[in-house]
Amino acid sequence: MSKQTPKSKSIKELAKVKEAPVEIVTASVEDPEKKIFIKQKTPEEKQKAHRDGIIKTIVAAMLGTIAGVVAFSQYGAGQDRIWYAVLMIIIGITYYAQKLIYPSLQIDTKEFKAKDWFFVEFIVVDFFLVTWTLLLN
Repeated sequence: MSKQTPKSKSIKELAKVKEAPVEIVTASVEDPEKKIFIKQKTPEEKQKAHRDGIIKTIVAAMLGTIAGVVAFSQYGAGQDRIWYAVLMIIIGITYYAQKLIYPSLQIDTKEFKAKDWFFVEFIVVDFFLVTWTLLLN
């Protein structure tokens, strides 16, 4: 018979120790009070969400482009203006404009979260700055 070395003995003990916590974890996962159900979207809901996302992006892009053209016509190079004040004015105006435009396009603004507003305003600012910069050149 072969002798057990201390190394092989410790591996067997570790295997036994590792098995016990797995059983405890599975027992706690099976607890019916802690089950979380994720609502699955139907294909129609997915299609509507996709369509709404495209509409939100197009509206934000158009508002940003319009804001860039207006800023160029009003301020030109904007050398006598504080640039971040112009940017904040554009963000404020387009935020309220979108709150008025989206309901007419059957998009519920009450379902918007902070990340949704951040997304559309980011698109507006991007298009505003790109349009204004292109017109300055």
